[in-house]
Amino acid sequence: MNRMETMSGAALDAMIHVLDLVPQDRVLVVTDRATSTCGQAFSEGAKSYGCPVNIYNLPEHNRPLQAMPDEMPALLDDATVVINAIVGDCFEIPFRLQWINVIELCGHVRMGHSPGIDEDMMVSGPMNVDYGRMLAMAKDLMDDFAGAEAVHITTTAGTDMRLDLTNRVFTHDLKSTLEVGANLPCGEIYCAPVETGAEGILVIDGSFGCHRPVSPPVTITINSGQAVDVTGGDDEVVGIINELMDTDSGSRTIAELGIGLNPGARMTERMLEAEKASRTAHIAFGSNEGFPGGLNHSITHLDYLFTRPTMEVFYPDGAVRLVMENGEPV
Repeated sequence: MNRMETMSGAALDAMIHVLDLVPQDRVLVVTDRATSTCGQAFSEGAKSYGCPVNIYNLPEHNRPLQAMPDEMPALLDDATVVINAIVGDCFEIPFRLQWINVIELCGHVRMGHSPGIDEDMMVSGPMNVDYGRMLAMAKDLMDDFAGAEAVHITTTAGTDMRLDLTNRVFTHDLKSTLEVGANLPCGEIYCAPVETGAEGILVIDGSFGCHRPVSPPVTITINSGQAVDVTGGDDEVVGIINELMDTDSGSRTIAELGIGLNPGARMTERMLEAEKASRTAHIAFGSNEGFPGGLNHSITHLDYLFTRPTMEVFYPDGAVRLVMENGEPV
């Protein structure tokens, strides 16, 4: 089996398990020059299953794109499945959020979203996993958070924060629906914490956005759900984070708590994979309007990864439960 056959096989397996692909589906693959081989793999995988495929290549001029090209919404008219196999530039997040919103509102498309995908992910990494086992792990951990009032998160690197989870529910990314798409590769549970209810210190010792794992770590101070201070690391990294957090009035607001569950995912500079890695969690700031209960509006959404978290969950009846210790579910 050659490399493209391996990639297309992994793509088809993911589409069947996560997007419930059937031969009657009409597949749109959105790709670009940098990720064209991955786009081709999704296309070949879908075709081998009997699905008609349309490929759309993003324009290369004016990259990074800040807005969706005008012709893109019409591409959805004849599609039931969309795959976004595109670069993961964090400065293209406004475009990606706009496109995702159009897809999820059209009401007849299931989406696989892959910003930053590369050949290695499709050959030997997080795309070749036991999807059934991951789904069982996700459901078990979501049960631990059911009805939670708050979570206290600590790490040996220095993270020490408490998030208000009142009336906020966890979901997972292991099944795409008409209302909410899924990442490919997938493998996390996530929720939108109460936007004004996060307090403490977040120490980033993993990746953020589309940047490599940081060294030394970066510390973000959170008050009333707002990232009020960024310190540590080196001046360049701190400057980049502050620039991204100053995108608009909502880009410093806490948006997400995510927990990685994919045993094949690795700590890389590509957040698409890194945020799914086992024994990691991430906090995002920015938009969360597409999350259950999420209220914050922003044109950006940036993830910040930390490793080996310990999590204590607090419930309304006063009970406290240790659900994760040093990155391992309890």
